[in-house]
Amino acid sequence: MRQALWPDAEASELTADARRYFEDPRFRVFLERVLVAQQSGEIVGMIELSLRSVADGCTSSPVPYIEGWFVAEHARRKGIGRALVQAAEEWARVQGATEIASDIDIENRVSEDAHKKLGFEEVDRTVSFRKSLA
Repeated sequence: MRQALWPDAEASELTADARRYFEDPRFRVFLERVLVAQQSGEIVGMIELSLRSVADGCTSSPVPYIEGWFVAEHARRKGIGRALVQAAEEWARVQGATEIASDIDIENRVSEDAHKKLGFEEVDRTVSFRKSLA
């Protein structure tokens, strides 16, 4: 699922990160919680959460942050994504949070629509730049 969510990332790096999350408690300094959704014994969705010191548009700190959110294509439009976000929101409330944040790739219309349907409001648009100094 992580590879499908981040297709440009190296599969070995994504696998190593997942392994570190479960095996090394120090890794959880960044990634606080991973929630999964199952259907008939198959994992069909996941959401990864962190606590960031700041997030665009937010006034509280720390801010629970959706680092990754994915539902398998065959399981979409069945409420699984909504259930994952609701579980994330409940986890955030238990942490004492009053808001939760997320981001998407600017061209990802499916994710943009999903966020808006679940009550997220757009607070900013960003274009990132890079220049090689080599």
